[in-house]
Amino acid sequence: MPAIVDFPTVVQEALVIFGDLFDTEPARRHFAEYLTGLMVAENKTVSGINREFALTTDQSCFNRWLTEVEWDITALNDRRLAWLQQAPQTRYSGRGVIAIDNTLVTHEGKLIEDVGWFWDHADERHVIAHDYLISNYVCPSRAHYPIEWRRFKKRDTCPAQEFKDHTELCIELIDDALKRGIPGAFTFDSYFTSAKVLNHLQSKQAAYVGDLKLNRKVVYAGREQKLQDVARQIPWEAKKPVRVGSRRYGYFSKPMRLPDVGHPVRVGLFWRERDDQEASKALGSHRLGWEVMRMILVYRHVGQAPRRFIGTASSNWGWETVRCAAARGRPATCISSAQRIVSSCVRCSRVVRRTGLGGR
Repeated sequence: MPAIVDFPTVVQEALVIFGDLFDTEPARRHFAEYLTGLMVAENKTVSGINREFALTTDQSCFNRWLTEVEWDITALNDRRLAWLQQAPQTRYSGRGVIAIDNTLVTHEGKLIEDVGWFWDHADERHVIAHDYLISNYVCPSRAHYPIEWRRFKKRDTCPAQEFKDHTELCIELIDDALKRGIPGAFTFDSYFTSAKVLNHLQSKQAAYVGDLKLNRKVVYAGREQKLQDVARQIPWEAKKPVRVGSRRYGYFSKPMRLPDVGHPVRVGLFWRERDDQEASKALGSHRLGWEVMRMILVYRHVGQAPRRFIGTASSNWGWETVRCAAARGRPATCISSAQRIVSSCVRCSRVVRRTGLGGR
């Protein structure tokens, strides 16, 4: 039996903020139905969401809105980011961090646009998924939210001139954050610490801290060698103690040169125990004056935001996913994936209400 007789408070608040981006009252209502359905409907298809409401139009109206209506996705995202600057807890800060990482959104069907087989490192198996790169802003208050996203398309699924690898997409996300004037240091894991990315950040004078693979070559003691080989040469007395949470590690830090990287990089090597010969982690930053603890405080946000926000990323992202399949006549199939990328409008409402900007 239908159970929804009114939209949840968070959806009503989202409509107040974003409703004018839709040109008609029916469009605003469908937008609210869409957000509500992604949150509470058991069957997240066009007909499944439509059936959850006690009073609504025929499901064909909702379907046409999904497949035919045009509106500005960029405007919605810009509005969302501007709205978040109203609260001190979610406002941009020079001490903020811009974390970039990719994550997989798994699917059951193979006909959804841009899906492919990808290796899932968490489950250690191949899965059918979308591969999303997401830039996320982490505030000093520990509040965090997505800034922008890109979806990776495999080379064999798009025209050759349209193919972009992960490095190019990462640079696009960097440029997007810089264009928006968002302050803070960038951070990412070893997958994105290529020479091309590091040189681009240096050219923009943007601070970064990145993970370095231990087989990455550096110039140390006058010769090129792997970081793990460097780690084995560091004497016990050169390893300084550092506490991260409840654990103590040993570390060694020194500016080094990386092949093809046009600037010196401060490399921090870390050992689980100071008596260990082999390092367990390496970080790099072109801020040569930064202490190791500051590098740790920036890098700790890698991987945290994308996996947490992939379930609550921007509604325009989920909407774009729906529209891709809807344009090919598969809105019902694609809405199930949009559940995983459900509304940041709703998430923002919760954040703002917690920070006292609910305006009720």
